[in-house]
Amino acid sequence: MNPAMNPDTATETRALSSHKLLARVARAEDVMAAIPPALPLLALRVALAVPFFLSGLTKWDGFLTLSTGAHFLFEEEFRLHLFGGAHPYPFPTLMAAAAGTGEIVLPLLLLLGLGTRFAALGLLVMTAIIQLTIPEGWANFHLPWAAMAFTLVVFGGGPLGLEELWRRSVPSQR
Repeated sequence: MNPAMNPDTATETRALSSHKLLARVARAEDVMAAIPPALPLLALRVALAVPFFLSGLTKWDGFLTLSTGAHFLFEEEFRLHLFGGAHPYPFPTLMAAAAGTGEIVLPLLLLLGLGTRFAALGLLVMTAIIQLTIPEGWANFHLPWAAMAFTLVVFGGGPLGLEELWRRSVPSQR
């Protein structure tokens, strides 16, 4: 009888193939699990910092000079979608300056790995306000930003940052 036609041999061959596939998957998982957590935390810090920093750059025409575009957006375009209505921003110039400052300072802190949890919390709050301003952006922008910020709030920035270097250089008081 042809071994390929033998049902017992075919079953054994499939079981062996399944076992080899599972072993390869397990090896691949081991390789991925060996990635130092510092690398994805650094990647999250950069990925979250970039869109906010670039947006912050558009709000300034120079040092402490708010752009006319930022004035226009916060005075004329942006509305807070609350309680079933669209309401103008209170103190639009102050809000534009606060947003522009936060979008520059907080991403820089993330990139440096300094006060990462607080910077991420600030960007999480900004994301919530942006969601109230532009509700249709939740799936493509706000949800990923919130997930990245929340992860950094919980896990911190990891050892690849100034905060960790500072911690290592100062003797523990515990």
